[in-house]
Amino acid sequence: MTVENRRLSTPDERYGARLQRRSTATALLQQVVAQETANLSATLERLQADGSLEQAARRIVAAKRRFVAGGSKSWSYASLLATDLSASMANVTLIDGTVVRAVDVLSDVRPGDVLVAFSLRRYARSTIAVAEEFAAAGGAVVGVTDDADSAVARVADVAVVVSTDSASYADSPTAVAAVVHILATLAAASAKGARRRLARRDVLTARLGVYADGDR
Repeated sequence: MTVENRRLSTPDERYGARLQRRSTATALLQQVVAQETANLSATLERLQADGSLEQAARRIVAAKRRFVAGGSKSWSYASLLATDLSASMANVTLIDGTVVRAVDVLSDVRPGDVLVAFSLRRYARSTIAVAEEFAAAGGAVVGVTDDADSAVARVADVAVVVSTDSASYADSPTAVAAVVHILATLAAASAKGARRRLARRDVLTARLGVYADGDR
């Protein structure tokens, strides 16, 4: 995260700095596209160099049970990762705060468990607390965050740091979504039984009529 983007800490501040000045839709589109392209390229180059994505995927595959958490906007990324991981491996649980509550998960953390915690600005307190307690109970934490010095990064066994700089009032989701996709792909490639599980899911979705027009 750049110094300027860090200084503009709220959506209102970012809107005032970036979107109040008059600009054509074409010019704004160009700015947004350029920033998103730069973010994605910089993030993926850095992650390939530091090896954190491969380390995170290995932790996920090796785990006996896999939990995923994220608060506020980060819950969307957590849900996406949990959905994609569930397609290729078992024992993936999204901590949603309703059906699966953090207190229930934290009461039964075991060696071999892993938590993937999404913690992005403005850093939901609930996610930080869950990550800290999960680590204290002996579980492994994979943190996906936009700051190497964030609370979740400090407690994580592996920290995957993404760039969320933006030309908009909202921090960019582009690199975060790419990291989710890559993590799920790397995990599926190494998970035992992933091909069998995916094939079985295809049969079941067809029988249950989950998708329209036979699409999967």
